[in-house]
Amino acid sequence: MSCPRLVIAGTSSGVGKTSLTLGLTAALCRRGLKVQTFKVGPDFLDPTWLALASGRPCINLDGWMCGEDYVRDRFARASADADIAIVEGVMGLFDGADPADAVGSTAEIARWLDAPVLLVVNAHGMARSLAALVKGYAEFDPELQMGGVIANRCGSARHASWLSEALAAAGMPPLLGAVRRDSLPPLPSRHLGLVTADRQNLSASALANLADAVEQQLDLARILELNKGIPWETPVSVPDTAPLAGTQGVRIGLAFDEAFHFYYPDNLQALEETGATLVRFSPLRDRTLPDGLDSLIFGGGYPEEYAADLEANRDMRRSVAAFASAGNPVYAECGGLMYLSAGIELRDGVHHKMVGALPFATRMLTTRKRLGYTEVKLLQKGPFGDAGTCLRGHEFHYSEIIDSASTCTDGSAWQVRYRRSGTPVMEGYQHGNLFASYIHIHFASRPGAAEAFVDFARGDQ
Repeated sequence: MSCPRLVIAGTSSGVGKTSLTLGLTAALCRRGLKVQTFKVGPDFLDPTWLALASGRPCINLDGWMCGEDYVRDRFARASADADIAIVEGVMGLFDGADPADAVGSTAEIARWLDAPVLLVVNAHGMARSLAALVKGYAEFDPELQMGGVIANRCGSARHASWLSEALAAAGMPPLLGAVRRDSLPPLPSRHLGLVTADRQNLSASALANLADAVEQQLDLARILELNKGIPWETPVSVPDTAPLAGTQGVRIGLAFDEAFHFYYPDNLQALEETGATLVRFSPLRDRTLPDGLDSLIFGGGYPEEYAADLEANRDMRRSVAAFASAGNPVYAECGGLMYLSAGIELRDGVHHKMVGALPFATRMLTTRKRLGYTEVKLLQKGPFGDAGTCLRGHEFHYSEIIDSASTCTDGSAWQVRYRRSGTPVMEGYQHGNLFASYIHIHFASRPGAAEAFVDFARGDQ
């Protein structure tokens, strides 16, 4: 059965996509609908807000890292029991991995899913020009179904009326929402984007306020009608993966708390489908590692925000260091790399000791160090297979390794090609079963990646 679906896209970043998607999701849930949310792109933060709003995990849909077959299949699986699927776009509608085509963009995902698009526009200081702007977006890709327009930051009811008339006169998609300036509560953010959502910063009353704003200012009845008459061929779903022989019993410790929680749900699900057991623990609060672990995973997050607390938990740091020095498999991404390093130097110059499993420290910068898609190639047998194995991922951080010379020789983890430069560089650190990098890998970019990782976690290196 095909799930009704809708893509919330913007003309650019910062036009209010996330707030409106949250409000729409909350409003539909309040009506008793099961809403499955998705986020276009490699984002770790927006999905935490959408998951809280819907009460279900939010799934990333990334065309560049995962490809069309995987995206369509993942969408079908996740939305199979939902009443409606809401997909929040990334950046502007046509922005993605390449300036010359749609790869990695919201438009690409909308086409693959045959989903109508609601275009969110910052209408402040704009009247008939809205029609000209929408005409460009509506006609740029003739295969897209532009269902309607939401004008954010409107000044008055008269302003909204002018915008609606301008679109109608130009034969453009209708105005389905006019949101008054400052009527949406602001969402807290920090250097990597929004803060991670929790019940303190997205309370039930805050969600209710967003839902009220959407109910009052969007035409929900017409928005829900957008899917009528739109067919979608449900992909032939890939059968669930049966646990591989020998993988049962593999216990992987997963660092998971306020400091470490940047994980793609798909990656974790893939590991569990191969038979691995994920055991969550907190480097902030637990005193030692759980018993009986075969390996450890440290994802990204905000270790710099909790550096003093991580340093103060000396028992856990010693436990992790002992686990790694014994030759057990340990895999770390971004913030996880920072935690395994000798220490983190904050922007104010204060240094906090970390695990010390890596032969370098890291430091926070005032400006962004790296943002973008990456392709990587293993230099030696590692967590995803043999030397030469290629995968795709994403990198976004405001920190860097101090004394990088120690990592860019024999200890590099892999060769990396960045989308913007294309020039291969060495990155990360690998020594024995210890593997750490700034890059967040999506397992869907390489068939067999999860199985290879479980082999790594079991110590089959």
